[in-house]
Amino acid sequence: MMGMAWAADAAPAKSNAELVKEVTEVEKAFAATMKARDFAAFVDFLADDTVFGGVRRQQVGKDAVATQWKNFYKEPAAPFSWEPDSVIVLPSGTLAKSSGPVYSPDGKLISRFNSIWRREPSGKWKIVFDEGSSICACEQQKK
Repeated sequence: MMGMAWAADAAPAKSNAELVKEVTEVEKAFAATMKARDFAAFVDFLADDTVFGGVRRQQVGKDAVATQWKNFYKEPAAPFSWEPDSVIVLPSGTLAKSSGPVYSPDGKLISRFNSIWRREPSGKWKIVFDEGSSICACEQQKK
C-alpha cells in the first residue's frame, strides 16, 4: 500500500525538451535581474557553492560572487545584458549548461557566457559555475 501511495505521488518525468525549456526560462529570469536592477533576485539564483570566473579571477561561494557582482547593480543602468542561445540538459535532469551572447549597453556583442545549472532537491535550478569568454576579433586579425 505504501509503495502505491509513493507511485501516485511521484511526479512524471519531464522530457529533455521540457527540461531545456525550463532551464532556458530560468536563464532568462536570471538575466532579467540585471535589466531590472534586482540584486536580491540575482543572489537567489546562486548555489551556496557556486564558482564564477576563470582561473585568474575566480569568486568561490555565494557570498564571494554576491560581493563581486553587487558592483554591477549599483548604477541605475545595467552595464551589460545577456541571453541564452544554447541550453543542454543531462538526461538525468540534474545538470544543465547554458550559453549565449553578452552585450554592452549600446547592443554591441562583447562576450559569451557559459553557465552550469544544478537542479536542487527542491526542484529549483541554481547556478553552480559561470564563466565568460572574450569575443575574437578574427576579421581584424586576418588583416
